[in-house]
Amino acid sequence: MKYGLVLEGGAMRGLFTAGVIDVFMENGITFDAAVGVSAGAAFGCNYKSGQIRRAIRYNTRFCKDKRYCSVNSLIKTGDMFGGEFCYHTVPDKLDLVDVETFNNSPMDFWVVCTDITTGKAIYHKCGHICYDEMEWFRASASMPLAARIVEVGGYRMLDGGIADSIPLKFMESRGCEKNVVIVTQPRDYVKKPAGAQKLIKLKYHKYPELRKAIANRHKMYNGELKYIRSAEEAGRAFVIAPPEALPIGHIEHDPEVMLEVYRIGRRIANENLEAVKEFLELNS
Repeated sequence: MKYGLVLEGGAMRGLFTAGVIDVFMENGITFDAAVGVSAGAAFGCNYKSGQIRRAIRYNTRFCKDKRYCSVNSLIKTGDMFGGEFCYHTVPDKLDLVDVETFNNSPMDFWVVCTDITTGKAIYHKCGHICYDEMEWFRASASMPLAARIVEVGGYRMLDGGIADSIPLKFMESRGCEKNVVIVTQPRDYVKKPAGAQKLIKLKYHKYPELRKAIANRHKMYNGELKYIRSAEEAGRAFVIAPPEALPIGHIEHDPEVMLEVYRIGRRIANENLEAVKEFLELNS
């Protein structure tokens, strides 16, 4: 039996996920493989490096730094979340990734990106931390209109959530028969069509398949929610979701708001801890 972990994105809603996985790590819960999308990848990589509280630590430390996230950064660099600062300066110099632990961890860690030419998902297994590997994380979290297209591995990519927001089917295709799925919207959430279609059409006029994927994302997302519910009913998935809409947007500069969302994640994880252990057969 192989066990997987599926981490949805959602920008700063990902701090809910950070709280959940910190509780898991504190209680020695491990997985054979994990897949992260956008913030799920950027924050979830700390599972593979074994760094409890790192995600909430650097987010609260730098949330008011214009290099980290600001309109100023968007104007100067093309990225609302500063690409060089967030994915290289912070992990290399200011709040270091534990590279040795990450590289030696037996858990496979996949990130999801969207190929802007095909509009399809690309799944990349992150092995050894280096500049290019961090660029895959950046690509996975590069939101349309708020980030530059990222070129790495011979691809041109944006946010993985465009093509595969909650990649449970992918984890199952990798042989994970049971999966814990952490989502960042409440269970009754229904995604609506994306706005700003005129801006999308203008900016990405050369990429019709990308525009189509963005326009149809709500259909893909709601279909994935339906699949996840069926997997849960069949006993193949254990879903952890916030009890209600999280009190945070895509961008947040108040560390107290960040901490509140993180603490909600910790609370929900603790409430579900014994059930998760039973699902993963850790008590047998």
